[in-house]
Amino acid sequence: MKDVYLFSGFLGSGKTSMLTDVIRQLKEKGLKPAVIMNELGKLPFDSQAVEEDVPLKEMLEGCICCTGSEKTEAQIQSLLHDQEFDVLIIETTGAAHPVEALDAVYSPIFAEQLNIKGIITVADSKLWLDRASLTPQIRSLFMEQIRHAHLLLANKMDLLTESEQGQVVLELQGLNPNAFILQTTNGRVPLQLLQKMQSTARISKDEIVSARIGKSFNLGSRLIEFQVSFTQEQFEDWVRTLPDTVYRMKGYVPIDGVKNPMLFQYAYGMVQWLPEFIKMPAKLVIIGENIENLHVIGEGK
Repeated sequence: MKDVYLFSGFLGSGKTSMLTDVIRQLKEKGLKPAVIMNELGKLPFDSQAVEEDVPLKEMLEGCICCTGSEKTEAQIQSLLHDQEFDVLIIETTGAAHPVEALDAVYSPIFAEQLNIKGIITVADSKLWLDRASLTPQIRSLFMEQIRHAHLLLANKMDLLTESEQGQVVLELQGLNPNAFILQTTNGRVPLQLLQKMQSTARISKDEIVSARIGKSFNLGSRLIEFQVSFTQEQFEDWVRTLPDTVYRMKGYVPIDGVKNPMLFQYAYGMVQWLPEFIKMPAKLVIIGENIENLHVIGEGK
């Protein structure tokens, strides 16, 4: 039997940081992980965090529940047939409903080979306190991901005061009294805690509050390719003009005077720049609501 963990969490919550750290811990214990990762965009940015020796299946432009359980079954079946591994980690896109994604994993084809341990949800503690700023549909999805977790990581605790930390934990316990809540920074979770999780029972789809892409809200992604470079100040000035309905951006931005495009990340008003030592394609994925007509820096030049 191979243990299966489903990693859930809203856009920018810290799922990929958790994934890379759990992979490191598994390897240190002599266990071989495999990963199924799916993203909203056409470009697999998050999968670049997974080392080459880890078997990886990608599902782009959608989430497990949106692309259909048949595709998920095919990916798992392919891994079971072609790869040797001990633990399977499935990282859903931030727009996936965790219960629907978990339900897609259950299949009579390989039920006897998998031990589904449960849903680990990473919650952005700062965003939790600011959840009133989200649209009702997005806020509903954010809370559903928390409500259905078996293990809940209250992440980014380092950004809060002690009183805010206490408030977050108390409110999360109120929403999901059955989950173990771990206060974390950078998505760090001890492997021992994951291994102690009990295998989950099948969850009825009747419990789901539907929040599917393109039906309940207009969450989507947009891929931008840059033909010109900018100063960091120019780019951040543009970022400040974006509406609140842009939730996440990730990509590589060409910066004046810098040899390689820099890794740029944005989540809920917070910006991060990191240097890249190899030349990555100058592309950016934008995730948000109603972004089709968004003005993008560099367009029209």
